[in-house]
Amino acid sequence: MSSGHAPTPPSAREHSAGRPTGLRRLRGRARLTLAALTVGALSLTGLAVAAAPGGAAAPTAAAPALAPAVAPAAIPAPPAGFTTTWSDDFSGGANTGVNGADWKYDTGPGSSFGTGEIETMTNSTSNVFQDGNGHLVLKALHSGTDPRSGWTSGRIETQSSSFGAPAGGVVMMQSSIQQPNLTTANGAGYWPAFWMLGSTLRSGVGWPTSGEVDILEDINSRSSVFGTLHCGVSPGGPCNESTGIGSGERACSGCQTGYHTYAVQIDRSTSPEQIRWYLDGANYFTVNSTQVDATTWANAVDHPFFIIYDLAMGGGFPDAFGGGPNAATVSGGQMNIDYVAVYNKGPGSTTPPAGGNLSQGKTATASSTENASFPASAAVDGNTGTRWSSAFGDPQWLQVDLGASHTISQVKLNWEAAYGKAFQIQTSANGTTWNTVYTTTTGTGGNQTLNVTGTGRYVRVYGTQRATAYGYSLYEFQVFGS
Repeated sequence: MSSGHAPTPPSAREHSAGRPTGLRRLRGRARLTLAALTVGALSLTGLAVAAAPGGAAAPTAAAPALAPAVAPAAIPAPPAGFTTTWSDDFSGGANTGVNGADWKYDTGPGSSFGTGEIETMTNSTSNVFQDGNGHLVLKALHSGTDPRSGWTSGRIETQSSSFGAPAGGVVMMQSSIQQPNLTTANGAGYWPAFWMLGSTLRSGVGWPTSGEVDILEDINSRSSVFGTLHCGVSPGGPCNESTGIGSGERACSGCQTGYHTYAVQIDRSTSPEQIRWYLDGANYFTVNSTQVDATTWANAVDHPFFIIYDLAMGGGFPDAFGGGPNAATVSGGQMNIDYVAVYNKGPGSTTPPAGGNLSQGKTATASSTENASFPASAAVDGNTGTRWSSAFGDPQWLQVDLGASHTISQVKLNWEAAYGKAFQIQTSANGTTWNTVYTTTTGTGGNQTLNVTGTGRYVRVYGTQRATAYGYSLYEFQVFGS
């Protein structure tokens, strides 16, 4: 380890998660502190970071206003065999914040994240804003004369934590991003990142067991990209935490001056399972499930995730590569984001049958609700920012009245972190007598596409075993047929 960068116990900020009373959400990450090793790392554990050399500093120079390099691109069509699960093209008005139905702000001092960062994250449109031209901007600003203090910036995460690959399926997360248009001469300390954390973190599973996949990070404006998987235990363990299993530093030519696509695919359709990292469509790094034990992999990868963007300043990772910010670091560098998209490929076809979603907007009822904020109707409203959540017991059910009898051929379940391990899909002509058309005792959570055969006016999911200590929770319950 490089001198002055010793790992410390986890030190992460907790927030109320809008989940069951008493449940807290851990947020934070830490980074590689090995200057001699470029294996890349994002993590949630803390770092004790040595301060930059002392002495008076000249006022930080202001960067010129940075216009997006190109006009906004359309969200790409899904790759062959995939469907688009969710996307955002940031088409809001100029100087507006993010859509609260899709995103939430992580605010507070960077020291709270356990990574040695020195900025304060805000929800101000000075730091996080849509530019009116189809881009989201995260902008780091400095005030005062000390380059190691006085920074503000932005960090957001998706409301939904349902982005994952079902057993036998594939999920792909992709974003078009322009890294801060700076150089190593004036960009020391900048740390842009596009990454995701396992949904189970929001329901109480600790980091790094719950998993973290870092899709893009660069430090000190080196025109690079690092990709990393974090898993297992920290420190050490099968994933070498807090370093993780990483790609090392990869050249990213032009990534400061233009938009490039950064993506991962979690592939559960192949054996061994894989995570693949892509830069502009080229696979530059792959991790196989056989690189760690089966339990470590399953705990870290085989569940949904939520997505995060942030533009940090300073911290363990930049310090490991020369440090910063310093007197030459400019204020006003920005991370420009054109779009983000999640694509899914199920085990077999995931294309909805003809007839569309029969359940959306129809009358839904449930055996129970956690509270009035999570009604049954939220699971059929077409909005992944709302959800139904049941009481904490078994069995529980959610049913929808389609209004008339239909032939049912497919059901889609978009689970929150509290999902069903054992459940049935049932149909009924009268809402009283039920026929089971699908059953499992090994539910995976996330986005599940279930091909079924049945008829009925009423369709329900009937849960008999919860995967967590909480209830059953569905963002969406979709029924397809004719």
